[in-house]
Amino acid sequence: MNNTPRANRPHIAIFGRRNAGKSSLINAITNQDIALVSETKGTTTDPVYKSMEILPLGPVVLIDTAGIDDEGELGELRVKKTLTVLDKTDLAILLIDVHAENLGFEEEIIKIIDKKGIPLIGVINKIDLTENEIDKYNSTLNINFIPVSAKTGEGITELKNKIAKKAENIDFEEPAIIGDLINRFDVILHVVPIDDAAPKGRLILPQVQTIRDVLDHNGINIVVQDTELEETIKMFRDKIKIVVTDSQAFGKIRDIVPNDIYLTSYSILYARYKGELNELVRGAKAVKSLEENDLVLISESCTHHRQKGDIGRDKIPRFLQELSNNKLNFEWSSGTTIPNDLSKYSMIVHCGGCMINRKQMLSRINKAKEGNIPIVNYGVFLGMKFEVLDRALDLFPEAKEIWNK
Repeated sequence: MNNTPRANRPHIAIFGRRNAGKSSLINAITNQDIALVSETKGTTTDPVYKSMEILPLGPVVLIDTAGIDDEGELGELRVKKTLTVLDKTDLAILLIDVHAENLGFEEEIIKIIDKKGIPLIGVINKIDLTENEIDKYNSTLNINFIPVSAKTGEGITELKNKIAKKAENIDFEEPAIIGDLINRFDVILHVVPIDDAAPKGRLILPQVQTIRDVLDHNGINIVVQDTELEETIKMFRDKIKIVVTDSQAFGKIRDIVPNDIYLTSYSILYARYKGELNELVRGAKAVKSLEENDLVLISESCTHHRQKGDIGRDKIPRFLQELSNNKLNFEWSSGTTIPNDLSKYSMIVHCGGCMINRKQMLSRINKAKEGNIPIVNYGVFLGMKFEVLDRALDLFPEAKEIWNK
């Protein structure tokens, strides 16, 4: 449980004004001093993430955010960062100080939360300081608030039970990575190149999670390097159902894997697991429509150390210009955010998204769709580059039909 990756945990974010007690509430819920608490307004300047377990819900990510009433130039930037948290939030908690007046800030964020379809729990904090009626908050904001004291712990158990109850109606389950494509005893051959970019002593997260998904669905894993692929196929020729590889190895192995064995990549599997495969395939179809000096955003959800020949900085830009037969301009984003204004981009090329949750990846895809901006992920794009995408989509008939139209 404690080793569940952050991207696979339900994200519960707490919103409210400065000094409403958001950090104190996190400490009370977790029964730990994990968030910095101060009487000074604006102590929390950036979203703070804490992975932990809340029974009976299980492993979650609690997100402490800056105040929605923050002021000044820096304050506005903090509020913007707070609002971007909604793109990854599965359950929102709106916290109000029991002495709060003029609920304009709260009314505004409720509208945004409601528009995004995020379940919401209202909490009134600091009830140990007053006997004021909370009915005025219920009627004004049309929410049944739970009264608590983060200081004394009063009402915290009721809040945790409410969180668990609310979570029952939220579908936190992500699609299977590969498990729904296999049967018991099916053999899945993983081709894992070990090169300069491979982390020493370990596999990358998509490889590990895919291997685990095969095990969870009673399949059989075989893991080899690309240099041992040909001999491994000779040994297990009639037993292998699917070969899964790093997308960058498509060019090396496409002719080694017999046509009657399915061939796909981790990133193509993640296009479905984290996002919307059909939309990313549509994005690939737009690559050859790029024109001279078009601006392309290359977005990665992690901040790995980049080396010479990096996939995002070097290879993708070079391949895009080769396929479009045009000189293109590029910008890059990394980590948990992408530019708010996507209108200047002619295309977005996104990584597999293993470090963000499905909700956040879908939010990025939807923003691109709203702006009529084609978006493709690394695996789908590289499948096209190495002229193997049609075959790599054999496991996904609907996406294959889109590609072949």
